This record gives sequence, structure tokens and C-alpha cells, in this order.
Amino acid sequence: MLALAKRLLLKTLWVAVVFLGITCVSFAVIHLAPGSPTDMETTLNPLATAETRARLQALYGLDRPLHVQYLDWLGKLARLDFGNSLSGDRRPVWDRIKERLPLTISMNVASLILTLAVAIPIGVASARHQGGLFDRAATVFVFIGFAMPGFWLALLLMLYFGIHLGWLPISGLTSMDYARLGPWDKIVDLARHLALPIFIYTFGSLAGMSRFMRSAMLEVLRQDYILTARAKGLSEFTVIYKHALRNALLPVITILGLSVPGLIGGSVIIESIFALPGLGQLFYQSVMARDYPLIMGNLVLGAVLTLAGNLLADAGYALADPRIRLGGKGDA
Repeated sequence: MLALAKRLLLKTLWVAVVFLGITCVSFAVIHLAPGSPTDMETTLNPLATAETRARLQALYGLDRPLHVQYLDWLGKLARLDFGNSLSGDRRPVWDRIKERLPLTISMNVASLILTLAVAIPIGVASARHQGGLFDRAATVFVFIGFAMPGFWLALLLMLYFGIHLGWLPISGLTSMDYARLGPWDKIVDLARHLALPIFIYTFGSLAGMSRFMRSAMLEVLRQDYILTARAKGLSEFTVIYKHALRNALLPVITILGLSVPGLIGGSVIIESIFALPGLGQLFYQSVMARDYPLIMGNLVLGAVLTLAGNLLADAGYALADPRIRLGGKGDA
């Protein structure tokens, strides 16, 4: 019990150090980028003078040394205060983030579920029939998935399904008459608007996930305990899905943990292309406006997701492998 408490304490301290490091580097990098939040207000204003710019810099606290600004921001963060946005309506940063977060999370969770539902069977089938027709076809599919940029695929699908066939909308989250629709029609309308973005998310992740699943499954199928299970007369279904699959999921769990931070970063391009009011689009707009508090709010959320992904991967290891859960005691 004492060893477990010590391990949790060390893990917590390490997470805190990593989090501080991420925020410190991010804060420095965004301030090194060309431009300033005041440029958006003064560049196109012929009446703006150097004195006006200086007063705006002082108003936003940008005239202070960088380390002072960081410590001030860190003190606010300790009180869960992300500050106010410097662009648009100047609302609190967290208010702007939390109204965009549900859409981005929902789309990525739906994509992740679809990816696992398709990639795991493809990987298992490819490993079982290594070198066969299905395995070769899956390999070609994987190379296409890796080589095709998401934004290019999005434009092709928008052109074909949205413009040429007219089956699906190509921008926005809802139709103009959404408020007048019934409950079921609203669900259908949302599904039609999100079909293409979720497909692109899924297709981009499917290739890599299925390939990792295939490699892990091939390695597990060569283990002695699989040969023993088959020698005992167990059915192929039991050998594959009860004994082999559980151990083959460990590399997949690693990928899942690392994919959690991509909930924001991976959404920037797709949400901008499809004009979806999600967190990725908000992050892009904040970067273009040099809105430092809003940028840092998004980066903090990304850092939290990164660290949470690592913790989820550790928990997934323990669930999938009893040896990890027992701290190696089962090796003997």
C-alpha cells in the first residue's frame, strides 16, 4: 500500500512538472511569433498613433517583462481563471471554450468508436490470413490512407457528395430551417452535416490503427501459449478473441492514449474547411487574432488532454495485462 501511494505521489509530481514545462514553453513561443493583439485594432485604423498602441499594450499588460506576464497568468490559472479574450466580444476565455468543446469532443469520440469498430477486425483478419488476398488488399488500403492528406480528401468529398450529387451539406452544423424541424428531423439534419467530417476523421485514423493491430496480432500469434491453446483443441474463435486479442491490444492502447491530444490539433483543419463551430476553429481564429489568453486556454486544454491520455494508457495497460496490474508478481 505504501509503495502504491509513493508511486501515485511521484506520478502526480511528474505530471505537475511536465504541465508547467508545457505552459512555460507555449507561453514563450506564442509571444515570439510576429504580431500582437493590438495590431488587429490599430493597423487598419488611420487614426491610431504610436501613443494609442502603447496605451493598448499597457491595457492588456503586454508592456511588462515576459516572465512577469507568465507568472501573472499562472497565478490566475491556479484560481481556474483563464482571463478574458482580447478579440471579439472580450468574454472570459473559458466561456468561449466550453461552448465549443462539446462539438469537438462528440465528433472525435464518434470517430474513435468507428475507428476501433472497423480497425480491430481488419487488423485481426489481416493477421489471421497473412499474405492472403484480404491482407494484400488491406495493405493497399493502408498505404492510400497514409498518403492521402485529410484536407485534400475533404475537398474531394465536398465536391462529389455536396456539389455534384447534392446529397450532403458542405458547411455549417445545421440547416437554415433547423429551428422549425421536428426532433427526428433535427437529428437527421445534424447527422447529414457531420457525416463528411466524421468520415474524414475516421479514415485518417483507420489506416494506422489497423496496421498496428495487425502487427501486434502477428507477434502474439507466434507465442508459445497460443500454440498450446491450439494443441489443447480450443476453437479458433476462442484462441483468437479470448487469448490472443487481449494481449494484442496493448500497442493499440498506446495509440489511443497518444490520440487524445489530437482532439484539438486534429480538428483545426477539418473544422475550418467545413465551417464547424468547434474548438479547432476557435483555436485557429485565436492564432490569427494573436489572442494570447485564448491561445493559452486552448494549449492548456491540450496539455491536460495529453497528460490524461498518458494516464488512460497506463490504466488501459493494467486492465489488459494482469502482470502490470499486479506489479510484476504474476511473472513467477
